[in-house]
Amino acid sequence: MKLIIHGGFFSESDQSHEIKTAKQNALKNIAQKAFDYLQSNAAFDTVAYAVSLLEDDELFNAGIGSQIQSDGVIRMSAAIMDGETQKLSGVINIEDVKNPIFVAKELIKEDDRVLGGRGAKIYASEHGFKDFSTEIPQRRKEYEAKLENGGKGTVGCVAIDKNGKLAVATSTGGKGFELPGRISDSATAAGNYANSFCAVSCTGVGEDIVSNATSAKIVTRVTDGMSLENAFNKTFEELKTIDGFAGAIAIDKDGNIFHKDSYPTMVFASFDGEKFEIFN
Repeated sequence: MKLIIHGGFFSESDQSHEIKTAKQNALKNIAQKAFDYLQSNAAFDTVAYAVSLLEDDELFNAGIGSQIQSDGVIRMSAAIMDGETQKLSGVINIEDVKNPIFVAKELIKEDDRVLGGRGAKIYASEHGFKDFSTEIPQRRKEYEAKLENGGKGTVGCVAIDKNGKLAVATSTGGKGFELPGRISDSATAAGNYANSFCAVSCTGVGEDIVSNATSAKIVTRVTDGMSLENAFNKTFEELKTIDGFAGAIAIDKDGNIFHKDSYPTMVFASFDGEKFEIFN
């Protein structure tokens, strides 16, 4: 049993020592809680749980503290994928829910598993998800001042459970000040992908990740026999051709954990029950 989580890029917000320490502590705490949860739950349930904890922490750009789009509205996206069934479900540009990842998880049982905008919100309301504003004062202040603060924030979790099953979940609050209707990578196979061989979650500039098909490429290469590290290296070399801004976390079927970013610094934490690795 192992897991790794990410919280976007450190450059997405204040780069003070205090913020860095706060993010390190938050990620360690969430990784520990998620690993404890993994002891008695499947990887699929665990990744949703871990991402919900990240969504509930305003240090990260997902759920609480999501970015505000150019028209003053917060729209969030999230997805989850079960490596065993290879089913992906997600919501795109959903408004006024506390935990988009739980709405995405609820959709896994449906035939129509990726919903956007108003349809996603209607589905959430019909399935007991209450109205909830995720706006915090800091985001409103940034919006009103038109601060360009990076816009590379996403959260995610990859886990392998005691039965060797893999799953991945990813959630984002957008890049900030984007055009309404903009689609991120988080609810696509480019940013969130898993099968029985490997699971990958991405963060960074969504357009770059989609153009590179980052998650799907890494998983496909591992499936075809490439090592996890080599699959990452080849995919990130291809990302360089478009000067892509991305980071990714992954676990393969043998429990190998890997992470990589194209620019510094993706914030992450991994835990295997004995040892933490946390971004520095």
